[in-house]
Amino acid sequence: MSKARHVSETPATQFLKQNKVAYTEHTYDYVDHGGAGEAARQLGLDPHAVVKTLVMEDESAKPLIVVMHGDREVSTKNLARQAGLKKVEPCKPEVAQRHSGYQVGGTSPFGTRKKMPVWIEAEMLTYPVVYINGGRRGYLIGIDPNVLVTLLGAKSVTVALE
Repeated sequence: MSKARHVSETPATQFLKQNKVAYTEHTYDYVDHGGAGEAARQLGLDPHAVVKTLVMEDESAKPLIVVMHGDREVSTKNLARQAGLKKVEPCKPEVAQRHSGYQVGGTSPFGTRKKMPVWIEAEMLTYPVVYINGGRRGYLIGIDPNVLVTLLGAKSVTVALE
């Protein structure tokens, strides 16, 4: 039985196993600043279905997670408005790492060190499967996006910049 590459468990995969969630594993060669687009290219996946996990913060520096299509940017202005916040901006990488417990480029919304509110781009919930970081650079998991709603209480927003 050969697997592409065995990846040891991460807090994300442990969390999913505890909650009996099925997922597929996809490894690729991590490239600095390659992002979801590079992962999609290497794995032959639709860049719109490869999603990124972004740690941001509100006006009180409270962290939150935004799950967005890999090939789209987040309108922080629209996010703040839809989330009922005054302001939303990306966290500095070292702050994001402290909140999530993951290395930037390997952030998963599952199994984070600190429980944070999760916002997901609404269109993604119509996909049968999205590919999201499994908690390590170069490691994606294929999962039903509705799991983000049922397990993490993710709220849908429409904040993608075209």
